[in-house]
Amino acid sequence: MKAFITGITGQTGSYLAELLLSKGYEVHGMIRRSSSFNTKRIDHIFDRIILHYGDMTDGAGLINLLSNIRPDEIYNLAAQSHVMVSFETPEYTSQTNALGVLKLLEAVRVLGLKTRIYQASTSEMFGSAESPQTENTPFMPCSPYGTAKLYAHWICKNYRESYDMFVSTGLLFNHESPRRGETFVTRKVTKAVANIYHSKLNPMFKYPQEFVTLGNLNALRDWGHARDYVRAMWMMLQQDTPDDYVIATGNTYSIRAMVETAFKYAGMEITWRGVDYDEVGIDQDGHVRVKIDPRYVRPNEVYVLCGHARKAHDKLKWWPEISFDRLIEEMVIHDINALSISHR
Repeated sequence: MKAFITGITGQTGSYLAELLLSKGYEVHGMIRRSSSFNTKRIDHIFDRIILHYGDMTDGAGLINLLSNIRPDEIYNLAAQSHVMVSFETPEYTSQTNALGVLKLLEAVRVLGLKTRIYQASTSEMFGSAESPQTENTPFMPCSPYGTAKLYAHWICKNYRESYDMFVSTGLLFNHESPRRGETFVTRKVTKAVANIYHSKLNPMFKYPQEFVTLGNLNALRDWGHARDYVRAMWMMLQQDTPDDYVIATGNTYSIRAMVETAFKYAGMEITWRGVDYDEVGIDQDGHVRVKIDPRYVRPNEVYVLCGHARKAHDKLKWWPEISFDRLIEEMVIHDINALSISHR
């Protein structure tokens, strides 16, 4: 079997590549041309995969790539994936996340390939809809990111029904790991916790940090591990018929709770004082470790995202295996150990 992964250098793409290699796939991936290397997450499997330069906004390039590779399965993970950034770059986000998917589908259709396609949809399409959210929940996106992804989701369904193409979508809720980008809130927190931990132990630590600055602490998210979620992606393309699936743990935690959990695994207990933007998180020694800055609050906030993955349980026989606490512990320990090595 031959698979083609867009976004292979990302967190989820790297875990998916590992999974497919373990199942004996020939794995191809698309990367954007850059003046610097951006393959850190896949360096350990670099000699086992085949990489191609390309871009989701280049329709002709996608046709050429797919014509040469002729994959059995396509996993489209490429996207401008940061919700806050999408407010600052709405046009680019739409070009990549929405029209890029159309160009990929059209390339498969024009070439007459019988390729099975997985499209990475997102819980951000639900936005302010009532939770828990299922495949039947009305979409109410609250960001350019969620809106662009909704177009991609609907165009996938349209091509599936109009051209009898095998296109499945995964409405994935937040999935994290030690490979998560450092601008995303979970990794921003665990990296900061690691810096603070080392700063306490060593006054000469070269990355000194006293606190982390965040936005809305009360937003609730359904957090799972990316390694669990790529299993679901693969399972979707092994079914007899294409479909849409919510992939989630069904459990929600606030950003506040995530912060407390992360500091706990570094031996610090956080208590809260103050209100609104003056609220701070203080450790057991009285040091301020968390501050609030309104610049990190989204223009249109999504307060609760919680998924109900019953369809995935029933049809795919998929269940998450890694708990929230284990996820955060893994991320914190990874970041502490990584800084220990880099400081030697």
